Amino acid sequence: MNIADIFVIIVFVFLVLVLFAIIAFIGYLLIFDRNQKRHSILRNFPVLGRIRYFFEKIGPEMRQYWFNSDTEGKPFSRDDYEHIVKSAKYQRDVVGFGSKRDFDEEGFFVRNDMFPKLNEEIKMDHETTVTTKKYILLKDPLFTDREEKWEDDESLANLLHDDDAVVIGPNTKYPFVVKSLIGMSAMSYGALGKNAITALSKGLALAKGTWMNTGEGGLSPYHLEGGVDIIMQIGPGLFGIRDKNGDVDWDELKRKSEIPQVKAFEIKLAQGAKTRGGHIDAEKVNPEIAEIRKVEPYKSVDSPNRFKQFGDIASMCDFIEKIRNHTGKPVGMKIVIGSNDSAEELARYMKESGKGPDFITVDGGEGGTGASYQELIDSVGLPIKSALPILDLTLKKYGVRDRVKIIASGKLFTPDRIAIALAFGADLVNIARGFMITVGCIQTLKCHSNACPVGVATTDPDMQKALVIDEKKYRVVNYLVTLRQGLFRIAAAAGLDSPVHFRPQHICYKDDKGVVISLERVLAEMEQQIS
Repeated sequence: MNIADIFVIIVFVFLVLVLFAIIAFIGYLLIFDRNQKRHSILRNFPVLGRIRYFFEKIGPEMRQYWFNSDTEGKPFSRDDYEHIVKSAKYQRDVVGFGSKRDFDEEGFFVRNDMFPKLNEEIKMDHETTVTTKKYILLKDPLFTDREEKWEDDESLANLLHDDDAVVIGPNTKYPFVVKSLIGMSAMSYGALGKNAITALSKGLALAKGTWMNTGEGGLSPYHLEGGVDIIMQIGPGLFGIRDKNGDVDWDELKRKSEIPQVKAFEIKLAQGAKTRGGHIDAEKVNPEIAEIRKVEPYKSVDSPNRFKQFGDIASMCDFIEKIRNHTGKPVGMKIVIGSNDSAEELARYMKESGKGPDFITVDGGEGGTGASYQELIDSVGLPIKSALPILDLTLKKYGVRDRVKIIASGKLFTPDRIAIALAFGADLVNIARGFMITVGCIQTLKCHSNACPVGVATTDPDMQKALVIDEKKYRVVNYLVTLRQGLFRIAAAAGLDSPVHFRPQHICYKDDKGVVISLERVLAEMEQQIS
């Protein structure tokens, strides 16, 4: 018997053993599935039922990459996602051939001017630049890795002119001045991992003129890492400024306020995706996070639905006044609008008492979250295009609008969305998930599980290794600078020398029949309902 015959016999025996093993495994599954009591389909269709569960499991990925069109995916479509990624990676926000928007559907449009502003007529900061890195795409073949070059880049920061800078809390001891209309919405350390928070902090600092909201999880060293301006959020759980009894530690609050980067405080009443206190699962509460939040490690953390320190508008405004007087910094509040009269009592009390917040962040129901409940995400809280004008018009009705800056949030991740929000009444805009995508988020929707595969929404040390801070921080810069540039560009198209001048007359609404009405008329109808 020669070597070839021996080899054939070995291969044959091996294949027989493999076949026997497969048959034995299938037989085991048949017996096991027939006798298990948890899954009905496996009792009647063993093995085949497992194939069904396998396809069900990979369904989200198949829909995302194969079956959904470029404009269908939720919460962000493929087009939405790629727009953010390309801006962040390549500083490119151009598209070819034409729009994918369905122009037969109803929607808002920016009203272009017959004589748009020339570049030299734009009023902006023409001096401040940012130093970043971006990718240059050289080749993008089908079967091999794309060929890219990573190079240094210096470009305008696209900040507001000093005359147009937004001042929050002008009558406080330490007013907060910003030259960017766009900042980072509340995202806590704990909901996001330290690498993600650090990359965001460093990137926003490099972009200049903007701010970072800590979220209700407290001020972490990672928020401070880059040197960016900070709005410290205080939720009902008082994380980071609570004593052993769960009350406000005023000495700790004072210490936090003396950190130069902390420019303002925000009292969180509610969030668009969860009109309740925040939640973080036990596995995310490692000892470091527990120390920052002043809670016990490896125990689930739930904030109360509301603050124990106040239960009505008057006592809330007193609480705000106390924080402002204690810190000298502007104090705002984050709210969700639920109906036409949601802001009525607040505006009335502000007029009567002279008290109230320095800014109000209004979060639309379409906003995101690390963890919430389906019924709250889908059905509680109005979307931003309803909530924002209700707040703005109500404050104007009582003559207190000029005392307050409004920050809008809720999927405002492109220049046109931001421009429309400004025309609806916002002074500034917050973005959260857009910035998450810049540092690697791929929308696996596992933010609540601590199993984020790209290391963004996880505190797992192994998972976080995927996120390289010194690469992702530049994507944050590029996305923000590109957004600002687009905002100036769309303002110029509307005949404005700066996006701070967007007003209702610059936006129109087209219904599904092609009839066009001005945003002024839309708001006039809303104003009648509020009156």
